[in-house]
Amino acid sequence: MSLHEPGMSVSAQLRATQHAFDSVAPDYDGPRGNNALIQAMRTEMWRWLDATFHSPSRLIDLGCGTGLDAVRMAQRGHFVTATDWSPLMVERTRERAAQQAVSARVQAIAVGGQDLQLLDGDGAYEGVYSNLGPLNCVPDLFEVSRQCARLLRPGGRVVFTVVGRICPWELGHYLLHGKWSRATVRFARGAVPVQMNRHTIWTRYYGPREFYRAFRAEFRLDRYRGLCLFAPPPYLKWVRDRYPRWYRALWRLDRHTAGWPLMRAMGDHFLIVMTRR
Repeated sequence: MSLHEPGMSVSAQLRATQHAFDSVAPDYDGPRGNNALIQAMRTEMWRWLDATFHSPSRLIDLGCGTGLDAVRMAQRGHFVTATDWSPLMVERTRERAAQQAVSARVQAIAVGGQDLQLLDGDGAYEGVYSNLGPLNCVPDLFEVSRQCARLLRPGGRVVFTVVGRICPWELGHYLLHGKWSRATVRFARGAVPVQMNRHTIWTRYYGPREFYRAFRAEFRLDRYRGLCLFAPPPYLKWVRDRYPRWYRALWRLDRHTAGWPLMRAMGDHFLIVMTRR
């Protein structure tokens, strides 16, 4: 499959991405989708969710995956509408909510980020969140912004973590291995194919300000910061395994400095917080 696959329609890209996530749903809580490095990123997101949303709130989880975030937020007293484009991921979320006895607080729905017009409840929610890059797979962020604004009450907030363009670890890693095309894939415009489990996830990369342009008509930018700027991205697990003390120190540095000007635009992901106008 070529890098840009110009003849492939957006709907075909969405179906391919759906099939990719369906294929990994049974074991996505393991090393593929929730290794120790991803857990550290998730914990960082939880800190921001807890600081942003007071319990109990009505929240929407965009790209809920296997329900780790949705169930955790339900356990904190929130009511969560958990959405995902992968029906098998949604089923995993329902199972997790039942196992943790929070089914009354978690409504799991097979709706992708491109179809948020299917959700009812104009102005019914206090917040929307999306963790670890589901919005990178959505073709029209302007429509996501309009639908989030419709669903949120005035003053409602969104907290997203998004795969960014400038990841120093990734650049260094692939350039050292002589893989120039892989090192620069995040600088492509439009959707690019990322392989997972012999399937393709069609992915779009953004810088924080570039991402915010799609939301600025309906939302005020509160803050953004890098995530995994100094700490290594999830696929470099050997750094943590070989150098655990350095790994912990790098995360401390990340938390302290990744919100500084210039640095906040870099990292494997960025975290962005916005308020509905």
